[in-house]
Amino acid sequence: MEPTAGSDVVWRPSAEYAERSRLAGFLRAHGVPSLAELVRRARDDPEWYWEAVERHLGVRWTRRYDGVLDLSRGIPWASWFPGGLLNYAENCLDRNLDAGRAAQTAVIAEGDDGTVRKLTYAELAAEVGRLANGLRRLGVGRGDRVGIFLPMSAETAVALLAVARLGAIGVPCFSGFGPQAIAARLRDSEAKALVTVDGFHRRGQLVRSKETADEAVAASPSVERVVVWRRLGREVPWSAARDVAWDELVAAEPEACPAEPLEADHPLFILYTSGTTGRPKGAVLSHAGFLVKAASDFAFCHDVGERDRVFWVTDLGWLMGPMVISASLFHGGTAVLFDGVPDHPGPDRLWALVERHRIDVLGISPTVVRALMPHGPGPVRAHDVSSLRIVASTGEPWNPEPYRCSSSTSAPVASRSSTTRAGPRSRAASSAASRSRRSRRAASPGRSPGWRWRCSTPTAARFAERSGSSRSRRPGPA
Repeated sequence: MEPTAGSDVVWRPSAEYAERSRLAGFLRAHGVPSLAELVRRARDDPEWYWEAVERHLGVRWTRRYDGVLDLSRGIPWASWFPGGLLNYAENCLDRNLDAGRAAQTAVIAEGDDGTVRKLTYAELAAEVGRLANGLRRLGVGRGDRVGIFLPMSAETAVALLAVARLGAIGVPCFSGFGPQAIAARLRDSEAKALVTVDGFHRRGQLVRSKETADEAVAASPSVERVVVWRRLGREVPWSAARDVAWDELVAAEPEACPAEPLEADHPLFILYTSGTTGRPKGAVLSHAGFLVKAASDFAFCHDVGERDRVFWVTDLGWLMGPMVISASLFHGGTAVLFDGVPDHPGPDRLWALVERHRIDVLGISPTVVRALMPHGPGPVRAHDVSSLRIVASTGEPWNPEPYRCSSSTSAPVASRSSTTRAGPRSRAASSAASRSRRSRRAASPGRSPGWRWRCSTPTAARFAERSGSSRSRRPGPA
């Protein structure tokens, strides 16, 4: 879609389109006349804003909090939703089951070879319950760190939710990492267990994940057990005293596993920086903070709601991996996961995914678009991408060329910024409530909070006072 002559406006929502957006619904529900007024009010009164957000979105609490924000220890140690108890996994699963979505598709996972696995909410809950019970039998419990070294698959969502259900702390690892990078994260977090896979294919080539995991664990003395998903059924090195097959671990376990009620700021997982400029640094993300922020960003920035199918070109080891799983499930939608690459076996693979799974919201970076641009518009035009409502983006600015290229989908681009350290800050409050412009970045609601840079050294799991980390000057749910 080309810009209007003499204007940088590429797409403008109709009044009806804007009124249907989730952000517009939030404004109406709280009697706020405009986005500008919401920004002002959220900036001046963040406690009002975040309580209004979590109530509007329907966060489930085992026990409601006593207050929204406690700054008695100072901004670096801000406490959000003190006194409240909840569990991230319960919000992603049990809420949907209770809302009658048991038979609705929760996860669609497509492999590099084109195989597709789907799980309904009922099936996902059963898989999560069995794995959580199995991990508990291995000695994993509240506060224990568990590495997750898996490609983007249905099992990845199961592992993330099972660890959280126990109150253990996930340590996501990029599926393409080598043993040294994984070991650095396992050692720093003092992980007790690791969940991995025997291998998978990427660009048609075998990725020997189990061998990589073995090397990493050999350099990580805290790891006691390794759970192996036998995806390919290939022969791999095996330590009988340490390794356990996922299918054998869960075979006799019951499907039901009550979610552990946890303090609002109980750690959900530790997400590490890439380490390209030095030692990887771990940011601790909490059950309430991560849930509320991810849910609000996807609702108000990307207009994600019930039954929406959301796909992001990412990996569990990067921020958007856990976010797309979390937000899609929280909102009663479908998380579409893919462990291949956008241009294999051909340059139309990404658009074939959109057509095949009728994706509503596609998350993609300008870098990926630039990589696909040499192939021209043919790969897009070869597929029916009419299901797309929004092309979402994060992490880097757009320049005109990839922006125009993405406009060939006829869906607006909603871009928001993000870093592992500080979490996301919306760059476009909602493409459905503001004009989309080339390189335009609309103001976000007030102190749009991310997650505090709470800890990294000497051990990321030690997130209390002794952690030697830099901290945000503006508090936000963390």
